Amino acid sequence: MKKYLSFFRLRFLMGLQYRTAALAGIVTQFAWGFMEIMIFSAFYRADASAFPMSLSATASYIWMQQAFLAFFAAWMVEGEIFDSIVNGNIAYELCRPINIYNMWFARSVANRISRAVLRCFPILFVAVLLPAPYGMSAPKDALHFGLSVLTLFLGLLVMVAFCMLIYVLTFFTISPQGLRMLFVSTVEFFAGAVIPLPFFPQKVQRVLELLPFAAMQNVALRIYSGSMTGGEMEKAVVLQVFWLAVLVAAGKGLCRMALKRVVVQGG
Repeated sequence: MKKYLSFFRLRFLMGLQYRTAALAGIVTQFAWGFMEIMIFSAFYRADASAFPMSLSATASYIWMQQAFLAFFAAWMVEGEIFDSIVNGNIAYELCRPINIYNMWFARSVANRISRAVLRCFPILFVAVLLPAPYGMSAPKDALHFGLSVLTLFLGLLVMVAFCMLIYVLTFFTISPQGLRMLFVSTVEFFAGAVIPLPFFPQKVQRVLELLPFAAMQNVALRIYSGSMTGGEMEKAVVLQVFWLAVLVAAGKGLCRMALKRVVVQGG
């Protein structure tokens, strides 16, 4: 365990060095967040009663999404891992006395947390100061706040476990570009990154909430914004733990299968 904690620490400290990139990301996320809220507010002015969430709750959902984008953005995968598989540098990793899946998992978690640490605080600070209903409101109570923090980190782990599948499947392809485009597009839509899941038709929403994509950002953001009740929250947390276990088990199994047949040519 110590060696994986060392990989986590090194990657985390490395990620904290990219402050200029974080500043550019903060500006971009502010622009995107304001744009989304303005679009939603136009629809709310037409008929606010037609929406399952209030504009204030939707604004909180969007600002939380932007603050912790690094946790949930499927496109924030590590190109370094793809490159090591494609160009054969994976051979150096295989020489180390480590479990490569665990190492990549620790690195990926650290990379996302370091990016979020640099970006979340300025976004949350400004979002809280914005006037209602465009700003970020406080959660309903301490229970919602505590569960939102818990599910935030569970969602991060589910996202990393899902991205690990993309890395491992690269062993079976010539180029990872097709896999990345397919998986990223699927996650962005079905996880509630484009449209919050409560805005889908109820029959569709019930199906989407059972999929692993809903166990990513959807749960934490909806709990914080107050659009989940007690029973729904319990079910959502159980599904997060379930999908985390399934994705990790699937990733480890595929990784073992891939490493048994991996061939590195050249020298």
